[in-house]
Parts: sequence; C-alpha cells; structure tokens
Amino acid sequence: MTPDNIDFDTVLIANRGEIARRIIRTVRARGLRSVAVHSDADADAPHVREADLALRVGPAAAADSYLSVERIIDAAMVSHAKAIHPGYGFLSESTALARACAEAGIVFIGPSIEAIEIMGDKVRAREHVAARGVPVVPGFDASGLSDGQIAVRATEVGFPLLIKPRSGGGGKGMEIVSDADALPAALGSARRVARAAFGVDALLLERLIRRPRHIEVQVFGDSDGRVIALGERECTLQRRHQKVIEEAPAAALDSDVRERLFAAAVRVAESVEYTGAGTVEFLVDADAPSEFFFIEMNTRLQVEHPVTEAVTGLDLVALQLAVAGGRALPAAPPITGHAIEARIYAEAPERGFVPSSGVVMRFEPPAGVRVDAAIESGGRVSDFYDPMIAKIISHGPDRTTALQRLDDALARTVILGVETNIAFLRLLLANERVRAGDLDTGLIETLLPVTALPPSAAMIRAAREEWNVQAPRGRGDTAARAGAVWAQMRDDAVRSVAFLTDAGEVVEDTSIECLDPVETVVSAAMDAEGAVWVSESGRALRLRPLDRRARLRHRLAARDRAPERAAGPEARAPMPGAVVVVHVEDGASVTRGQPLVSIEAMKMEHPVLAPHDGTVHLQIAVGDQARRDQVMATVTPSTTEEEGTA
Repeated sequence: MTPDNIDFDTVLIANRGEIARRIIRTVRARGLRSVAVHSDADADAPHVREADLALRVGPAAAADSYLSVERIIDAAMVSHAKAIHPGYGFLSESTALARACAEAGIVFIGPSIEAIEIMGDKVRAREHVAARGVPVVPGFDASGLSDGQIAVRATEVGFPLLIKPRSGGGGKGMEIVSDADALPAALGSARRVARAAFGVDALLLERLIRRPRHIEVQVFGDSDGRVIALGERECTLQRRHQKVIEEAPAAALDSDVRERLFAAAVRVAESVEYTGAGTVEFLVDADAPSEFFFIEMNTRLQVEHPVTEAVTGLDLVALQLAVAGGRALPAAPPITGHAIEARIYAEAPERGFVPSSGVVMRFEPPAGVRVDAAIESGGRVSDFYDPMIAKIISHGPDRTTALQRLDDALARTVILGVETNIAFLRLLLANERVRAGDLDTGLIETLLPVTALPPSAAMIRAAREEWNVQAPRGRGDTAARAGAVWAQMRDDAVRSVAFLTDAGEVVEDTSIECLDPVETVVSAAMDAEGAVWVSESGRALRLRPLDRRARLRHRLAARDRAPERAAGPEARAPMPGAVVVVHVEDGASVTRGQPLVSIEAMKMEHPVLAPHDGTVHLQIAVGDQARRDQVMATVTPSTTEEEGTA
C-alpha cells in the first residue's frame, strides 16, 4: 500500500513551468514517483530535471505537445503512471483527457467528466446554477447567431457588455464593448483568440458591471459527497481580465456576504457532485457589496492557490492526491492572517505590456517569502507559452503587514535578460486605493499608461562597471561578441560611456555622476548582443552602449525630428510573434493609431498601430513570424501632412 492509502505510486504532471515544479515537490514529499512531460522548447526546463522521469511529448507548439491528449496518455502508459495531474491551463479542464484517463484505467486528479462538462460550458453552467437559486449576470449565448442577431440581442441586454468565450478561462478572448459600433471588431478578436486558445469560437455576452470586484471561493469535495469551503480570495486587481495580484481573505468583505458566498459556492459544487479542488468565481458590486453574481466555476487548481495554503496551513496539492486516492476530507481549518500573491509576467508595462522573451541571465529570488518560479539563471523564456514566469507570496498577521512584506520582497527580486512587470507591481502595491482595500477590476486602468522612467545614476554607474569588466582593453573575445561598437569604445581616448535606453534616450554616466547620493544595490549583466541589463529595487532596464559616432547620430536625429513625427514612418513589432490578422490593404490611406496588423504571442493578440496619417506599405503577411522591432509596415505621410511639418 502506498502512502496515505493512495492506490497509485506514480503521478504524471501534464503541465510545465512553475505549476509543474510545485506539483513535483508535493508528489515527492508524499513518497510518490513524479513524471514530467516537455515540448522541444522546454527540453532544458527546470521541471524536466526535477522530476524522477521526463518524457518528450512533441514540438514547441502547445497544440502538438501539451494539448495533445493522445501524447499525454502515451507518456503515462510508457512511464507506468497510474495518475495524471493536469495542473492548470492546457488540459486541466479537458473532458477529453478525463475520458481518456478513464478508458486507460488512469486516475484523473480532478472532478468527474460530467462536472467538467457542465461547468466548462459557461452557458450551460449559468443555466445550471440559476436553476438552483444562484444569482447570475444578465446576458445571452451567442452560439449560432449571426453578427446582426447578436447586435439586436446586445442592444436588448444593454451596453456596456462583456464578450467572453463560451469555453475556457483565464481571461483569454474577453472583450469589453462600450457601444454598438465597437461590437463587430470585438466579436472578431474574441473569436480568433478563443479558437486559438480553446479550439472553439462560441461566445457568451453579459452585461458589464461598472465597478466589479472579483471574489472567488476555494471549494473541495470528496467521494463521500462532502463539500467544504476553504475561504475566499480577492482577485480584483486585473488587467485585460488577467489576474495580477490576489489575496486571502478578501479586503473589507462583510462577514454576512462572506457566509452567503460560501453557501452559494458549496451549493454550486454539490450540484455536480464535485470531487477535488475547484473554484467558484463571483462578481461583487463594489458600490453595492451585498450583491454578488456567479461568473463561472473553474474545475481545477488555481494559479493563486498559494494564498489559500498560506492562511489555512494546508497543502492543496496533497489534498488533491488524497481525495483522488479515495480519502475523506478533513474539517476546514480556521483562516489565519493575510496572504497576498504577485504574479511576475515577462512583459513590458512601459510598452503597453507586450510580452518579452529571451535568456534569463540572472534570477535572484527574494528570501523570507514563498517563491514559485518557472525560471532560473541561464534559462530561456519562450514566446510559445503564457508570459507568467514566477509568483511571490507573502503572509502576515494582517493585510498591512502582508502588503509591506510583498513590496519588500519585490524590491529584492532580480531578473535580468527579459523585461518584467516587477516595478509596476510595486507601483500598484503603493497605490492609496490598494492600501485602503477600495478595489474594483478597473483600478489598474487608472494607472495607465505606464511612463518609462530614465535610469538612475546608480544604474548607469553599474552598467559602466559591467562594461569595464566584460569588455576590458585586450579581451578580444568579448569585444568580438559585442561587435564593432565595443571595439571602438575600448579606445583609450574614450573617457565616458553613453547608453541608449529602450525608450530611445541617450544617457551618459558623466552627466549624472554627482547625483543619487543614496547607495542602492544594483545588479548588472551583459547579454550576447553587448547590451547591459541593470536592476535596482525591482526595476530592470536594458542599456545599449553607443560609440561616439552613434551617440552624435542619435542626438542630431532627436534635435531635428518634429514632435508630431517623432514616431517615424515605421510600424514595428512590439514583440516576437505570429501575424494573425492584416487589418488594411497595401496602399490604403490610414490614420494615426489605426490598427495595421495584429500579432499573437503568449496566448494574447497585440495590434501594431499606424504611427501617423498617410499611405501604408505592408512588409508582412498573415502567418509570418515577426521578430521584436521588425518593420511590419511603413506609413508615408500624406502631402498635406508633409507641407504642415515643413
């Protein structure tokens, strides 16, 4: 008999990244054997090394690897795994995987096929819970309706509306529509993302609550029919329906509302005879907090489960294993203290939160808090998968202490080589409304756009010192790696170093040597292209060295460039990805800010906009793979505009 009477001794984790590593830790702690799967892009990933056995399941594209039920089952059979843990995302809410497990005699660590089917279909789930007295947001199923019919129904429900895929979750494919004119484009975008992420493009439209809070209840069920609530989580701080900060318990929630939420969540779970870990999500009106509405039920473990673990003292993965092995649930423990999680994304807030990929030259996680990470120094962040690369979780006796501990931890986190949202997370945690618990899902939008701050004096000094170490006089290999720029800068006559920021600003160490008297810890590393990455108090920048000629060229260009033409004629890709839509025809007249093409990367779609009015000349086509900063199109100014700027 295996530990705790579990009737399986080997668990295959059908996932990747930080959740695979987190599950492996518990599987090993329970005395079980762990099996990892990986795509070609993840062959050297940490979860591959940490498992007892790792098997390849296909190429980098998720559709041909992590989303292939056949390949996952084959891996389980080859490794003699008797159970599969799907993690979250990918196949975690797949009835196909659950059914394939049942047919192969493999334990699926999750709920029943029927529960996944009912709750995985948002329209069916709405109808199911509404019939049991759980309040739902007014809306309608758009499946089978033409765009014209959808427009009529949308007007009946009333704007603003929220469009979301009928299947799937994670905020992918969601679009907010303020009026009827914006509906056609939003429907097209939602369908494309839904089709790419979930394989189907059926949509659900709901009335948008103006100031919603997103509060979810962690539920657990066992095979004896018992369902318990393990507290709630506040997931209100979101951007584009992607959670950014989560906490437990919810901020300033009335105890009566909390108990009603628990009762409703348990009722939802009991209605499908739920087993294992699940989350019932609700919208709570911030202006009328006694009202709440069912959103959906996620039939899996959530990204934010660590905050529940922190305040309950439970290991939710261990509880999943026990329930899957037929064990009964323990009594729900009391909630102790307050926990907050920050999701670290590989993205650039100053450039509209576009994803970032590349080699992580240095990763230094903070001590004293829980860190669940997908990355390590020397690893690569791929553009094939979700941009979340780590989570930092703080716990304290109260919310104020937990907030401060999280901010301190973020300030001590170093990631060099890819852009991240760490500095933005610190900005968010310092916001007065966040501190006061006055939250709604639109709060982050009030902080946008994010302004790119210049590097501090300490950052530039650290960049210069890194350059001195990595490209000293006479070290030809390093100079050759970085190219002619370094070779010229090693000249004895060069007495100062200039760098170009990603915002296009030229900065020099000699111009600010006397500033910044407060000593701070700054980390620095040089990448393969000769750029120096620096990190200070959680803020990281890439600084590219300039020789004297390039320095002069940039300054002259900045001086001569008219303000209204500062963007130049080129529309460039903000990040690497696939071109999924071309919105205009070659030679068409366009206006400043008009979408020209859309690029898909890390499961999200990003438009490339016209830099100014003029005639567009396309440089790409649908299906092309774009590099970061690659020219997608050029826009030749109209004659009128040229005369106006002459």
